[in-house]
Amino acid sequence: MRALRVRSHGEPAEALHLEDVPAPDPGPGQVRVRVHAAALGLPDLLLCRGTYQLRPPLPFTPGLEAAGEVVALGPDVDRALLAQRVVGVPALPDGALAECTVIPARGVYPLPEAVDDATAAASHIAHLTAHVALHRRAGLQPGQTLLVHAAAGGTGAAAVQLGVLTGARVLVLPG
Repeated sequence: MRALRVRSHGEPAEALHLEDVPAPDPGPGQVRVRVHAAALGLPDLLLCRGTYQLRPPLPFTPGLEAAGEVVALGPDVDRALLAQRVVGVPALPDGALAECTVIPARGVYPLPEAVDDATAAASHIAHLTAHVALHRRAGLQPGQTLLVHAAAGGTGAAAVQLGVLTGARVLVLPG
């Protein structure tokens, strides 16, 4: 399979190289997903530079958001997941910038027909982060005022959308 790999840290244009590599085998509690869409965010840039909080050993494939079809199961994984369209966060060093990736089975979420792969991959981490911050931590309620700093980024844009859907008065400051 083909994958974009980082062999030495640097800016993505220099650090990423297209290579032929074996498809990753799912380990216990993991699934292999044929990647239909991958999203790129700030963490992926920082992974390439070697400055992110996670530092997988070189070489590795970045990409922390993937949507696609489950094509193989590791030991102790429910067979019902096979052939399902899912979204999730890949297990590094086998990230989403490849034809296949591995994802912990407990961290894949089935996709409804109405949600396309690109939308699922692009919104997974940003919307989950914004949802947890606004609803689980802050307890945002309809009619409250929400101020979003850096609303031009992925999580900020998601916070604006979720705030509006909640019925809050949303004020934004650009990034």
